[in-house]
Amino acid sequence: MKGISSPFLLLCLTGGLAIFSSTISKSPVLPLFATSLGADPAGVGMIAAISAFTGIVASIPAGLRSDRWGRKKMLLFSLLVFSTAPFLYLIVTHLWQLALIRFYHGLATAIFMPVAMALVSDLFQQGRGEKLGWFSTSTLLGRFMAPIAGGSLIGFFVFNPSFGFKTVYLFCGLAGILALLPVFKLPYPSPLKKERGPLGETLRILKKVMANPGISLTSGMEAAILFAYGTFETFLPVYSIKIGLSAYEVGVFLSAQVITLALTKPILGRFSDRHGRKPQILAGALMGALCLGSLSIFKSFFPLLLLSILFGLSLSVVTSATSALVADFSRKETYGSAMGILGSIMDIGHTTGPLVSGIVAKYLGFSYSFMNASAILLIVAVVFGVGVKTSHKQNSF
Repeated sequence: MKGISSPFLLLCLTGGLAIFSSTISKSPVLPLFATSLGADPAGVGMIAAISAFTGIVASIPAGLRSDRWGRKKMLLFSLLVFSTAPFLYLIVTHLWQLALIRFYHGLATAIFMPVAMALVSDLFQQGRGEKLGWFSTSTLLGRFMAPIAGGSLIGFFVFNPSFGFKTVYLFCGLAGILALLPVFKLPYPSPLKKERGPLGETLRILKKVMANPGISLTSGMEAAILFAYGTFETFLPVYSIKIGLSAYEVGVFLSAQVITLALTKPILGRFSDRHGRKPQILAGALMGALCLGSLSIFKSFFPLLLLSILFGLSLSVVTSATSALVADFSRKETYGSAMGILGSIMDIGHTTGPLVSGIVAKYLGFSYSFMNASAILLIVAVVFGVGVKTSHKQNSF
C-alpha cells in the first residue's frame, strides 16, 4: 500500500469497522434470528431485503447532499446510525419489530458507502480503480471477520440461541461505536458546491447523471451481481443447515468468500485500470452465474466451500471494476450523485434478490432459487455487454 496517505488509512479503518458491524448483524445471524421468530423462507427473504431497500431510497439523496454539503456531514450521520441501531435488536420479540430495525440500520450502509467511495474518487484521480479496490478490501476485512465471529458466537451458545443472538448484536454495537471515532480526524475536501441551490437544479443534475447510459448500465450490472449475492448470503445458511451442516461451517463459507474478495480486489482494480473494465466485468458475471447455478448440486462442506470461494472471486472481478467505471463516466462535481445512483440501483438488486429468491424457494425449492438468480445475472450481463461502449471516456459528461 505504498503511497497511500494516513488519512486514507483512517478512512479504511472506519470502513472496515463499519462494515464489520453491518455484516455481523445479518450474516449468518439474521436468517436464523428471523426463523426463530417464526419466519418462513419468504419471510426470511423479506426481512433480509429491507435494509437493502433502504439503500434504494437513501443512496441517491445521500450522494447528492454530499456533493453540495460535503462528505463529512453525511459520513458522520451514517456512523451515528451504525453505533445506535445494533442495540435495538436486543429488545426484538416480533418480526415487525425486526423489520423496522432493519430499515433503520440500512440507512447506515446506504449513506456510508456511496459517500465514502465519492471521497476516495475526490482524493485519487490516477489509479482510481486500485484505490477503490484498497478501500473495498478494508471493508471486506470487516465483512470477512463478521460471519466467523457471528457463527462462532451462535455455535457457542447453541443450547441458548436467544442469548447467542443478543451477544452477536452487542458485538455489533461495539464495532459501530469504534467505527465512529476515526471519522472526526479525517480531512475532507471543501464541498464543490457550497450553496444548496434550487430543487430544480438538483433534479436537473440528477437527471443528467441518470441519463448517462454508461452509469445506468454499469449500475445495473452491479445490481445483478448483488441480486445473486443477496440470494447466496441469505439462503446458503438456511440451505446448509437444512442439509445438516453447522452454523460454524456456514460462517466459514461466507468468510472464505469475503477473504477472497479482500485479497483480490486491489489487484483486480489495478488490472481494470490498465486493461479495461468492461471485459473484466463480463468475465466475472459469467463465473458468478456458473457458481450460483451449480450450488444446489452439492451437499457437503468442501464442495460448497470451493463454490463460495469461486463466487467470491467472481464478485471481486465484477465489483472491482464497476465503481471505477461509474466514476470514469462522471465529472468530479457529480461523483457523489453517480455513486449514489450506483448504490441505489445495486441495492435494488440486493433487495429483490432475497425477496424474489425467497418466494421461489418457498414454492419450488432452494435449487430453483439459485438457478433463477444465475439466469438473471447472465441476462443482465448480455444487456451490459451490448449497451456499454468500450471507449467509456467518450461517454463521460
